[in-house]
Amino acid sequence: MGKVVGVLSLKGGVGKTSSVVSIGASLAKMGKKVLLVDGNLSAPNLGLHLDVITPVKTLHHVLAGEEKIDDVIYETHGLDIVPASLFHNLEVNPLKLKNKIRELKDKYDVILIDSSPSLDDETLGVMMASDELLVVTTPDFSTLSMTLKSVKSAKEKGTPITGLILNKVHNKNFELSLEDIEKTSDVPVMAVIPHDINIIRSQAQFVPSTYIKPNSQSNVEYNKLAHLIVGEKYNPPKNIYNILNRFSNPQRQEINRQIFYNSIFN
Repeated sequence: MGKVVGVLSLKGGVGKTSSVVSIGASLAKMGKKVLLVDGNLSAPNLGLHLDVITPVKTLHHVLAGEEKIDDVIYETHGLDIVPASLFHNLEVNPLKLKNKIRELKDKYDVILIDSSPSLDDETLGVMMASDELLVVTTPDFSTLSMTLKSVKSAKEKGTPITGLILNKVHNKNFELSLEDIEKTSDVPVMAVIPHDINIIRSQAQFVPSTYIKPNSQSNVEYNKLAHLIVGEKYNPPKNIYNILNRFSNPQRQEINRQIFYNSIFN
C-alpha cells in the first residue's frame, strides 16, 4: 500500500507547490508510481506547474460527488496528477478527501497532496488524508510564525510530521539559522533548498525543475528527500565534489535524515 504525504504551509509564496512537483519528479525518476493531488481547492495551481491548465473534470467534481477520482487523473511528465478547478460553482466538502484518496493507495507508491495556505477545512482535509506531513518554511520571522501554527495544528490533529523543508535559502546572515528554526519549532529540518532561479524557470516552462537542471543543489536536496520518503538510500553520483564531500563534516539536514532513516526503516 502506498504512502500519502501532505505538504503543508500556512503562508503563501514559500514554494509549497514547487516542492510537491520537485519531490514527485524525483520519485518518478527513481521508478516510483507517483500521484500528485491539488488539495488547495480555493486557489489551486498545481496543474499550472505541469501544463494541466484547463482540465474538464477535477477534484472539485469528485468531492461534489459528480465524478470518480479515477476519472480525473491526468498524466504529465511521468507523473499522475489530480488537479483542482480554478473556476467552479460546485459545493464541495474537503473532509471527504481522505476517503477518496484511500481508493488509490494500492495503485501508487507515493501520493503527494498540495495543501491550502490557510488554516481551514481544506488544510484539515489534507491533514486527515495524509499518513505524514512535510511542512515548508523559509528562513524569516513572518514565515516561521505561520510554521509554528502549522506544526501546532498538525500535532493537535495527530498527523505525524516527518520534518521541515527549509526553502528559498540565500545563505545571508540576516536569515534565521537552521538551528534557530529547529529549536523554535521543535521539528527537524529534513531538506535545505537554496534559492534557485531554475525552479522559477521551470514554472514558466510548465515542467519539473529536475528536467532543466537535474544536478543543481536544490534538486539534489529534493532527490535526497524523495529517497528518504520511500526508505531508500541515496547514492550520490561519483564525482570529485561528492568524493571530497564524504570526508567533510555532515550538514545538519544530512544528520536529521540519517536519524529518521535509522529510526523508521531500520
